[in-house]
Amino acid sequence: MRIAVYPGSFDPITNGHLDVVQRAARVFDRVVVAVLANPRKSPLLDADERVAIIRAVLAADPELAGRVEVQAFDGLTVTFCHRVGAGFLVRGLRAIADFETELQLAHNNHQLAPDVDTVFFMTSLEHSYVSSSLVKEIAQFGGDVTSMLPHAAADALREALARG
Repeated sequence: MRIAVYPGSFDPITNGHLDVVQRAARVFDRVVVAVLANPRKSPLLDADERVAIIRAVLAADPELAGRVEVQAFDGLTVTFCHRVGAGFLVRGLRAIADFETELQLAHNNHQLAPDVDTVFFMTSLEHSYVSSSLVKEIAQFGGDVTSMLPHAAADALREALARG
């Protein structure tokens, strides 16, 4: 069985992230969306919220239900890969700048775990301009981000911003 881990903060998950998940699910037998629960960072949404949002988004897509799971993790991504039996790391690329950073991470991960290969998926053109950071900034200034996020993520972002 080919198992892949798609790690990230997903604060919040965007349609670009979802596009990568959908395409990875066509390539791998099982995909684990690994939500980074890093206590040294202060995300807008806590790890449990992000996991719940992603699960709600995935449950709405019958092609993904049962093939994609979501778990929170902290620590090294390759350690998490070993824990879930994954031989592949999935990463999304939007632009050349992403590639430089992701290439460095892939080489470091390969040094730490030569048995885990990194696979890159280009984000679809219609989502290539979207990032979680940009979405949060636009939303904080009252901009409409509903076209950039799955509905569950847009609702959660709106509620988190209302809470302050």
